[in-house]
Amino acid sequence: MGLSEFQFLGIMLVALAVFGLWSTVKIVPQGYAYTVENFGRYTRTLTPGLHILVPIMERIGYRMNLKEQVLDIPSQDVITKDNAMVRVNGVTFFQIINAPEAAYEVNNLESAIVNLTMTNIRTVMGSMDLDELLSNRDQINAQLLHVLDQATEAWGVKVTRIEIKDIEPPRDLVDAMARQMKAERLKRAQILEAEGSREAAILEAEGEKRGAVLEAEGRREAAFKDAEARERQAEAEAKATEMVSNAISQGNVQAINYFVANNYVKALEKIASAPNQKVLMMPLEASSLIGSIAGIAELSKEAFGSSSGSGGSGGSGSVPRS
Repeated sequence: MGLSEFQFLGIMLVALAVFGLWSTVKIVPQGYAYTVENFGRYTRTLTPGLHILVPIMERIGYRMNLKEQVLDIPSQDVITKDNAMVRVNGVTFFQIINAPEAAYEVNNLESAIVNLTMTNIRTVMGSMDLDELLSNRDQINAQLLHVLDQATEAWGVKVTRIEIKDIEPPRDLVDAMARQMKAERLKRAQILEAEGSREAAILEAEGEKRGAVLEAEGRREAAFKDAEARERQAEAEAKATEMVSNAISQGNVQAINYFVANNYVKALEKIASAPNQKVLMMPLEASSLIGSIAGIAELSKEAFGSSSGSGGSGGSGSVPRS
């Protein structure tokens, strides 16, 4: 019986020895760092891998996660520079780069980062107007990141990113902004429509001006052509009159007969083509017309008596008789 008690005691001692030895063996996973304390005082940091501690004297103090971590920043009310109240929330990304400082320089690291972020959000966003707040989100993120990174450097923490997720103005302010945006768009539409109407009126006026110029140029060209035609016609008539006058002066009675008859016929054409004349009745006979021409021819002979003495027979033969 005593032997069995000694055996049991030996087994217990061996088990305690194995347990004690095993408790001194520590395996640190990748992405973590363990702090080692010697009688409560920090002595070293265990990196990923297998480590053996001094029994009884050393123990693990803190197990620090060295991977990048995400913290949700709860919603809070922020008063902007122009006294508008908005509700803001966000997220913060951070990474522990110095395990001993993160473990021993601050108590409850995550809570400290959350509270520091909320405080700086109120500070940065409270210095901006509402319009700047809604349109410069990247600038807000950059300012917050700069401030928090400097503040958490003593904690062995690197703040990598800060993102503002939601900015929620009050409902009445949102409705007012919607009305303002609608009015602004309506204003721009009216301005564009007025500019279009103005451009159309200018183009139409320029077109009418161009048309008037072209029409005036056309009338001028037509006037030049008409004047040229009248000039040529006058020249032709003057030449014909000169030729007839020369012929008459030379005693050619047939020329004046032709001239008088031609003008007589043209006058009859104008009378017949008048629009206010429906019926034309004239006591006109061909024999009287020829007789008139013959009478004019006789008067011409008397007018040019100088030529009748030498060639009187030629003048009398040129007058037709009916």
